[in-house]
Amino acid sequence: MDSTKAGFVAVLGRPNAGKSTFLNTLLGEKLALVSHKANATRKRMHLILMEGNTQIVFVDTPGIHKQEKLLNQYMLKEAMKALQDCDILLFLAPITDKISFYEEFLQLSQNKKHILLLTKTDSVSKEVLFEVMCKYEKFKDCYEALIPISIKDLGSLKRVVEVLVKFIPQNPYYYDPEILSPNTTKEIAKELIREAVFENLSEELPYESDVQITLYKEKQNVHHIKATIIVHKESQKGMVIGKGGASLKRIGKEARISIENFVQQKVFLELFVKVVPSWSKERENLKKMGYNFED
Repeated sequence: MDSTKAGFVAVLGRPNAGKSTFLNTLLGEKLALVSHKANATRKRMHLILMEGNTQIVFVDTPGIHKQEKLLNQYMLKEAMKALQDCDILLFLAPITDKISFYEEFLQLSQNKKHILLLTKTDSVSKEVLFEVMCKYEKFKDCYEALIPISIKDLGSLKRVVEVLVKFIPQNPYYYDPEILSPNTTKEIAKELIREAVFENLSEELPYESDVQITLYKEKQNVHHIKATIIVHKESQKGMVIGKGGASLKRIGKEARISIENFVQQKVFLELFVKVVPSWSKERENLKKMGYNFED
């Protein structure tokens, strides 16, 4: 019998580099939060891909960005912890990005072994792709491989997996090979509700809004969930609720369908909205929301 391999792969990049979309496409499941809102991903999430006898545990991380607000500091800490703990890194660089973003990553990565992925390559011509790849060529001693990818080209994603397998060490499996994520269903449900909030109010609502699951009960054939959307101001509460409750109903419907698709059972979802002024700027409030700086 072949010996098993298992390892952790941190997926890194600036905000909106396409990390979560890449992972969801690769796994064929909507597990990682996808939003056009920068800094949507807040915490590390583990997503498992089995490739033959190899278990690849992808760690979806918040985008690497400058430390400003307290919540931003927490997210950068999450990204840096994943960077240090993993066996190999994937750095996603959109094809239209400045190379300076990659240079900043090199300063942070402390010579950690990594693969450089040029993303969104379907948005440019072959000539432009070749030019950009030539520009990154000067860093060839830094990365293990340079792979252009597009989520529309599943062959390019397969190449990423083939290269990754070579760098995964021999280990017993860390998780049951049958599961897609060790994160709890409750944690994933929270992310899917947050995604529905961002998708419906992306332009109007600051990314600091959040979701708190106050009840999660699994009964026979149905999941009962109560969740509260947290915002900073009364005006934001009005946006979330909408005229006659229309926005909240729309958010609830989209979130419920996403959760039902994931759990493969009926979901009864109740949503509430609460104003907590400056919750994302106070350490105690962040802790109550599950962002623990001491972890």
